[in-house]
Amino acid sequence: MIASITGRARSFFRSLAGRIFLLLTIGMSLAAMIALLVAEQSRSHDFERWRMQRVVASAEDIAHRLQRDPQRIEAMLAGQQIMGATVAPEGIAVAEPDATLARALRERFGPDSNPEASQVPVGLCFPNAHYSPSESAAGVIDAPRPDCWIVRFTDSTGARRSMALNLPRVVRPPSMIANPLYILLIVIASAGLAVVVARIVAGPLRRLELAAEAFSVSSDPEEIPEKGPEEVRAALSTFNLMQRRVRAGFAERTQLLAAISHDLQTPLTRLRLRLELVENEELRGRLLQDHQAMQTLVREGLDLAASTEAQEDWSFIDIDSLLESLVEDAQDLGAPLRFTGGCGGTVRVKPNALSRCISNLVSNAIKYGGGAEIGCSRNGGRVSIHVRDRGPGIPPDQLDQMFEPFTRGAAGQPGGRPGTGIGLTIARSLALTFEGSVRLVNAEDGGLIAIIEMKG
Repeated sequence: MIASITGRARSFFRSLAGRIFLLLTIGMSLAAMIALLVAEQSRSHDFERWRMQRVVASAEDIAHRLQRDPQRIEAMLAGQQIMGATVAPEGIAVAEPDATLARALRERFGPDSNPEASQVPVGLCFPNAHYSPSESAAGVIDAPRPDCWIVRFTDSTGARRSMALNLPRVVRPPSMIANPLYILLIVIASAGLAVVVARIVAGPLRRLELAAEAFSVSSDPEEIPEKGPEEVRAALSTFNLMQRRVRAGFAERTQLLAAISHDLQTPLTRLRLRLELVENEELRGRLLQDHQAMQTLVREGLDLAASTEAQEDWSFIDIDSLLESLVEDAQDLGAPLRFTGGCGGTVRVKPNALSRCISNLVSNAIKYGGGAEIGCSRNGGRVSIHVRDRGPGIPPDQLDQMFEPFTRGAAGQPGGRPGTGIGLTIARSLALTFEGSVRLVNAEDGGLIAIIEMKG
């Protein structure tokens, strides 16, 4: 089970769709994480700037109050009567001044203000007071202690001011980039989008692959609908053009052979008439037999060429009805053919090509096996038609050679049954026109079985 899953995964990632999926998933996940990290940094920067602006605003407010009524405001600061501001305790030095905050204060108070500012622990701002939120205040018992800044500057009168400013502490939200849930959601979303994109991109190539496969087993496949982006349409149009040119070449060859066959009929007919005038009866019989073999060879050669150029429409047919009809027609002519059983349902084929293919196999079975049995079966999405004889069979190492033109088995050798050796070749060529195949197997209890396989 694990080996099967591993094999399928390896096969998927070797495909174009798999590689697109992998690249997009990794790329979009990294891009989303980098964007999230940049957003985190920007949020952190905005948070610090907002805190600095609150400190500057508080310091500016106290400075304006001191300028309007210095004595009263000084008294209020000393008595801690202004919320968020008080006089800075003596002896606190600004050990690590905040240059950014000092620059913002200088812009507000002027270049001669010489501001100094630094954040310090809240205990230094209120050394004589124990900070404890009121138990009567809802929701602040466990609240964090406020932030505290020491701010010193020279006001417009030349007096040096020193104050402690405290603001409620605002806790920075936790970073999302460190949360595994966000990472998982990013990867899942990227993978989902990658699947869609991979299917869209690989879809036209998959259609082209299927069309090339169909063209490799059929000389008359259906053309591919030319849909998709401009580059894809151009590729599909070129492929369809190639198919048309190949079919045109087959048609030209067939027409040439048909013309040669037609032109040969007249001299062959004259030759037969003259052979009838031969007085030696034994010689006349041999010559007529050779003449008949020549005519048969010409006719079957033409059939072989025509089998690769089957310009026939696809149709859905009842496979059992077709087989029963072929058996009845053969029995009416006295042929030893028996129907062994059907498989039900319909198949999409080229009816005439299938009928001719079956007829060729039945003729071979009757000629070389003395009789034939025909039936069909289904296996998954495939339909198989079996034509069996009771003849001597064929050596296993020669089964594939029987489909080569003018190749004959032992029963067709001199002294055996007459024939040209292209009946199986014609049958296989006809099967290719409806995307089927023909193969031979020896039956376990004797005889040969010809199997036609096609899509169900």
